[in-house]
Amino acid sequence: MWLRTWLLGVKSLLLHPLRSLLTVLGIFIGVSSVIWLLAIGEGISRKAQEQIEGLGADNIIIRSIKPPDASIVVSRGPTPYGLTRADFELLTTTVPTIERALPIRELRRQFSFYDRTLDGRLVGCTPEYAEVTQLRVDRGHFLTDAELSQRENVCVLSAGAAERLFPFEDPLGRAIHVEEAYYVVVGVMKHRDPTAAVGGSFSAQDFSSDVYIPITTLWNRIGDSIVTRRSGSFEGEIVELSQITLRVNSVDNVIATSELVKETLAGRHRSQDWGVTVPLELLEQAKTTRLMFIVFMGLIAAISLVVGGIGIMNIMLATVTERTREIGIRRALGAKRSDITRQFLAETIVLSVVGGATGVLGGLTCGPVTDWARLLVENAFPRVMADLPPVIQTVVPVVVPWSIPLAFGISVGVGVIFGLYPAMRAAAMDPIEALRHE
Repeated sequence: MWLRTWLLGVKSLLLHPLRSLLTVLGIFIGVSSVIWLLAIGEGISRKAQEQIEGLGADNIIIRSIKPPDASIVVSRGPTPYGLTRADFELLTTTVPTIERALPIRELRRQFSFYDRTLDGRLVGCTPEYAEVTQLRVDRGHFLTDAELSQRENVCVLSAGAAERLFPFEDPLGRAIHVEEAYYVVVGVMKHRDPTAAVGGSFSAQDFSSDVYIPITTLWNRIGDSIVTRRSGSFEGEIVELSQITLRVNSVDNVIATSELVKETLAGRHRSQDWGVTVPLELLEQAKTTRLMFIVFMGLIAAISLVVGGIGIMNIMLATVTERTREIGIRRALGAKRSDITRQFLAETIVLSVVGGATGVLGGLTCGPVTDWARLLVENAFPRVMADLPPVIQTVVPVVVPWSIPLAFGISVGVGVIFGLYPAMRAAAMDPIEALRHE
């Protein structure tokens, strides 16, 4: 009985292939949208979490922030702001849960080797910097304690800086020019993915154009004062440390330590010229945001499924009207109301299952289609692509496994719900009135 009902349903649908195809298309789009949106949302979320995890879950990052009202004129003398060496000493000696502390000074500089130049970040740091920021040595070595204590003119290149300045030569042992001084290259680092923004910055921290030197050498060669000329006037600033990175002895102590650090700095600084970033907090926020993002995306995609269900109801109502005489004949020949209901409901379920199955296949193509779309935008609109955040440029959709049965089940459920009313309406017809229908 059931098999015959299903076969009759399929035959009825095949009598109107275009109508059936358009009905299935609504469910196809709805199911594909659910899988696609959840996959893209999951990919963006994972990328963001990877960047935050790159900062280190047991780290606390303190950055110097230039106050917005700091109008610095050289005639009045450069105005100091931000973190100081005294802050560093106080934190390392009074906060017991700090396992390791790194003083960091960053400057924008132009690096050159013969006629090759590169604008990048000159980072004055200590030998522990590579470990804390998860940098890996490719050739040579990173900065050593001896080079730090002796204030040697040595440097370590990031992978991007080495490729730009030394595309053909081995950089080890050669000297690059920075601010009227030469620094001998003692090491080259491996490529490092950008990390999340820190210290009030909205830009991801990019390591691709970094050059690392001992912080003692930077203090000795460049000092703390920076004077720049803008529109005929001179501006100056004094910044002793751009950043202090603290590693806490346990992840459980990170939040309490960050609060203690904030209280300590607030008591020493009259203005808010510093900012604290706690990667652990960012990670928890990212996970919460991920759940909200998934729910939001799921709701948007569910609307497509409801629209597809409405399409099924519309088509089935038209089908019932069109087949009124057929319904009357079947009832006259002894068919029960349940038989009529079963017949139309079977047709609805067939449409939903076919639409859901093809929608799942369409949803699984999100990875290749996204790569193709990204390549198309890169070639057609390279400037637009370059302006997009890195997390968007490099996002890889990740199909959420549970989204497939969920989307398929909802599509079938929507088909049954929206097909039930047309089936019941067909079953409720009076056989005599149905036979009189023209």
